Amino acid sequence: MAKYVFVFGGVVSGLGKGIVAASLGRLLKLRGYKVQAQKFDPYLNIDPGTMNPTQHGEVFVTADGAETDLDLGHYERFIDENLTKYCNLTSGKVLWRVLNNEREGKYLGKTVQIIPHVTNEIKDFIKRNVDETKADVMITEIGGTVGDIESQPFIEAIRQFIIEVGRANCVVIHVCLTPYISGSDEYKSKPVQHSVKELQSMGISPDIVVTRSATDCGQEIRDKIAMFCNVARDCVISNTDVECLYEAPIMLHKNGLDKAVCRLLGLKEDCDLAEWTTMLDKVKARTGDLNIAIVGKYVTLHDSYISIIEALQHASYKVGRHLNVHWIDSEKITADNAPAKLKGMDGILVPGGFGSRGIDGMIETARYARENGVPYFGICLGMQIAVIEYARDAAGLKDACSGEFKEGSKVIDIMPDKLGLNLGGTMRLGAYPCMVKKGTRLFAAYGEEKISERHRHRYEFNNEYRETLEKAGLVLSGISPDGVIVEAVETKGDGYFVGVQFHPEFTSRPNRPGALFVSFLEAANEYVLKK
Repeated sequence: MAKYVFVFGGVVSGLGKGIVAASLGRLLKLRGYKVQAQKFDPYLNIDPGTMNPTQHGEVFVTADGAETDLDLGHYERFIDENLTKYCNLTSGKVLWRVLNNEREGKYLGKTVQIIPHVTNEIKDFIKRNVDETKADVMITEIGGTVGDIESQPFIEAIRQFIIEVGRANCVVIHVCLTPYISGSDEYKSKPVQHSVKELQSMGISPDIVVTRSATDCGQEIRDKIAMFCNVARDCVISNTDVECLYEAPIMLHKNGLDKAVCRLLGLKEDCDLAEWTTMLDKVKARTGDLNIAIVGKYVTLHDSYISIIEALQHASYKVGRHLNVHWIDSEKITADNAPAKLKGMDGILVPGGFGSRGIDGMIETARYARENGVPYFGICLGMQIAVIEYARDAAGLKDACSGEFKEGSKVIDIMPDKLGLNLGGTMRLGAYPCMVKKGTRLFAAYGEEKISERHRHRYEFNNEYRETLEKAGLVLSGISPDGVIVEAVETKGDGYFVGVQFHPEFTSRPNRPGALFVSFLEAANEYVLKK
């Protein structure tokens, strides 16, 4: 029978419940178990697909095309398992399904209520995920903070679920802030006690309390928490800051998290950390620096590009250089100041995005990179920007643009099969195959003629301009198997100027970095050596 781990958060949000869940997933996988993770988000959006990235952060796309919370990216990077549409559930999605069922008469005229109809839907979602993935252990993170009104249906559903599958098959982890008071030079356990009491009032008693603090709060505080929160002494786990995000599993292992979980669930306790520690050795062995500019429109919240940041870090481990990321707001770049703002950069990356804001600055960025030989890597919108810039400055199409922005020579335009659909249904989502042209930088990076990467976009390369741009020297290095969709472009010669319509950051892993990110940083390293 599958085992279940539920991860709640208390006191404040943003404590890193997702990192705890992901780290535990990796530690259980290293024991040979098949692990899956899922996230319950209390907001009423169906999914985060139409939410502002500066408010919610990145939208992570699964291989089967689900737009999900960014924590699923942490799960995939740590556990190295592809997640599915069953791995992210929102209140909006639950209510949408319940109300559709009611309209279709599936409840046989009964009064539709939070209990049992909403809670049953949540429980069924957990069961479907286990059935689909055949997981040995399912880790479920509940978004928000215990005590939030919108979280209550999820907490009640989990309370019922634990009774139904048996307490011996479930572990409840509560991650709580343990604040340090500088005036008295001590950590305080009272917020943890109140948060656990709140969870207990809803019928769920945590088996493990994870204390979140910058440094170890000390055994005395942990013993106090154990006593007043009614958990075993070795089930109060210290979760402290680490220099590198991927040290978290090792830190939590040393502090006994996975040992406690395995004892409670009857799982084997032996764990081989060799592969993970070898990867961390590469992290620590890096020398020298690479200065990489991320030129985007959502730079006020770095979580908007979290998978890109992590993919760059993964590549830096392999290239052996420290990564210095420079955040540049594309709205603030002009033709006049681009040289000054981009001076000293060893590589420039333009990521994805939507809407016309900041586009002119991105085009000037691509022009500066191409004309000055600075390695350029465009992802999704960044690829479209590369096409627009090349069309204007190399192919003579001075009014080249995207149909998303304005009228003109639409070298980028909406996909014909998406015309007239609602905003949420116009996206090309999930993993698609791509044929790679030999002799290109794309082929040098992947070493394969057929690859598969994940997509999230509405607009694409307009085939009406394919011949014009190829004659002007643009190389179409990646094409869909049917020959219809241009997936990747690059320029000829020694300079690194590559754009891809897909999102290779979603499949990068710390011990298996994305091929294009490695290729990009290698080009940046070569650029540094030539200076």
